[in-house]
Amino acid sequence: MPRALRYVIERKTARGALQSSEERFRAMSDASPLGIFVSDTEGSCIYTNAAYRTISGLNLEETLGTNWSMAIHPEDRERVLAEWRVAARDQAPFQTEFRFLQKDERIVWTRVNSAAILDGKKWLGLVQTVEDITGRKAAEFTLRVAEENLFMEKERAQVTLNSIGDAVLTTDTLGNVTYLNRVAETMTGWSHDEALGRPIAAVFTIVDSTTRLAAANPMLRAIEENTAMELAADTVLVRRDGSESPIEDSAAPIHNRDGQVTGAVIVFRDVSESRAMALEMAHLAQHDFLTGLPNRLLLTERFSHAIGLAQRHKKQVGLLFLDLDNFKHINDSLGHAVGDRLLQSVANRLMECVRTTDTVCRQGGDEFVILLAEIGQPQDAAHVAETLRAALDIPHLIGGHELHVTLSIGISIFPDDGIDVVTLMQNADTAMYHAKASGRNNYQFFRADMNTRAVRRLFIESSLRRALKQSEFLLHYQPKIDLASGAMTGAEALLRWQDPDLGLVYPAQFVPIAEDNGLIVPVGRWVLREACRQVQAWLDAGLRAVPVSINISAVEFRHEGFLEGLAQILKETGLAPHYLELELTESILMHDVESSASVLEALKAMGVQLAIDDFGTGYSSLSYLKRFPIDTLKIDQSFVRDIATDADDATIVAAVIGMGRNLKQRVIAEGVETTEQLEFLQARNCDEGQGFHFSHPVSAEDFARLLDTGNDAL
Repeated sequence: MPRALRYVIERKTARGALQSSEERFRAMSDASPLGIFVSDTEGSCIYTNAAYRTISGLNLEETLGTNWSMAIHPEDRERVLAEWRVAARDQAPFQTEFRFLQKDERIVWTRVNSAAILDGKKWLGLVQTVEDITGRKAAEFTLRVAEENLFMEKERAQVTLNSIGDAVLTTDTLGNVTYLNRVAETMTGWSHDEALGRPIAAVFTIVDSTTRLAAANPMLRAIEENTAMELAADTVLVRRDGSESPIEDSAAPIHNRDGQVTGAVIVFRDVSESRAMALEMAHLAQHDFLTGLPNRLLLTERFSHAIGLAQRHKKQVGLLFLDLDNFKHINDSLGHAVGDRLLQSVANRLMECVRTTDTVCRQGGDEFVILLAEIGQPQDAAHVAETLRAALDIPHLIGGHELHVTLSIGISIFPDDGIDVVTLMQNADTAMYHAKASGRNNYQFFRADMNTRAVRRLFIESSLRRALKQSEFLLHYQPKIDLASGAMTGAEALLRWQDPDLGLVYPAQFVPIAEDNGLIVPVGRWVLREACRQVQAWLDAGLRAVPVSINISAVEFRHEGFLEGLAQILKETGLAPHYLELELTESILMHDVESSASVLEALKAMGVQLAIDDFGTGYSSLSYLKRFPIDTLKIDQSFVRDIATDADDATIVAAVIGMGRNLKQRVIAEGVETTEQLEFLQARNCDEGQGFHFSHPVSAEDFARLLDTGNDAL
């Protein structure tokens, strides 16, 4: 009995200890953030803790007696079981990651570790710990997306940098190269791999084109001063092979997210072509396109210099105004090509007759001006005039023709006849008219009683006032042709004056005077109103009218009532604004850039089209073409005339066409007279043409017939 009692007591004590141990295990198990799954030797679940049930979404009753793999996401189950079988076969620890698929379709990512329950060497079952790693997986996914986005961003940046036309080069804070794009590789002669880590001075070698000394590297200054730096003017890049090219642009510091400088970047480009074009345009701005002689702009500059020298040295300055006698007859009978070659021959002879310190200028047409610097007495100018006449006595052999031309020369002297170039020019011009009136082929000094020019101006002024009152003006229209299709795309309205005594007078004979005395404003307003009225009349008649362009003078453009007057004309005539195009020269627009831009924007707001007339003959900065809202560039006929025979003119015309295309502007060539000119323009994809090859300017009635019959009438 005592033994039996002790056994009962010991058994109860052991059962109580076991129960207490189990309760402590359950308490610790349920407090654990890790899920616990215990299975017996058959693999059936005999225990799960609270964390496991939360992770799996199953309660205790649903897990007891089940296999541990039942809650695995179907898409993960095959993989996980394959890993389990490999671990079991090799008696290796089992660890994996998979998703639990809960009953509400919620997915929980887990990390599972499995270990055997052993009693000595006897296998009693399996215990698994399950860790919820959903948050970590979400973070990993976010990180992967961020890395992918970063990669794509870098890839886009790389493609962009290798696609742009500018060179890009970066350094670290020590000035060592960290990156070159492909353009930079080409321009420096260094490949990316070769340049990487080298000092910037070794890869990006720059010198001053004037002094040939090493130029300050803007990247190092950008790092040091933490600010953007411009490249010095006239900077030249010396390539690895020793060849050179002028470059321009700027460098800037690179910052990290804390604002600290981590290096520098420079963006630069080869400006060889643009600088060459700028020099060419600068030359054209100061020289006559046909003869290469200085034009009036350069003459004015040299005259100011000559006056300064004459005053210091107590000398005089002579101004000779020359006009070729009978040139118009030669030009009209033998054609412009022969006339132009004759002008070139005359220019060469004039140059041979003067000193290197003197200036021969082509004033325009068949007029020349010669500036004689530092002459001792007026008779020195007379001696030069005699030399010029003798040089022109020798005939010119041009195109199989023996051509004879003589000179009518007017002479004015500084300071006796004026102290500025305008006055001296007017007085020499007046003297030249007296030379013509005196039988031509002679020279005349200016005298105070020579007022022929003044009288002529007064006569034209009074006649112009009468012409306005008595409606003596009329418009002719010259078609513009699409060079690709041959269709008429527009017309230019050209002013004519039907004087009762002089007959048909062309603008060159009266417009300059009208501009000087302000009459050009009412005359220009008449032109605008008449052109708009006529186009609307054609539309009302059912004709397929085309836009009409009108030349606007500087005086009109600057007149305070210009915009208001144009708006009123459009309103009165009822013409849609897109049927009207205004043509302005470069010199008009560049006179006051800010004011010009404002007026042009107002015109575009009205719906009017805008064109730059005689493009290439002015001296504007090409950068303003992007600023002004211009629709069309008109290539001056002086460039078109010899495009088939003169390489320089051909190059200029091709460059203007290309520039217009890049700026999204239509390009029209003026003065198209031959099939060769037309074929050249068509080959360069010039948009439109205008000239005698298509049609002379015609009356409104004849132009209406062109609109009615189409291009068949051209």
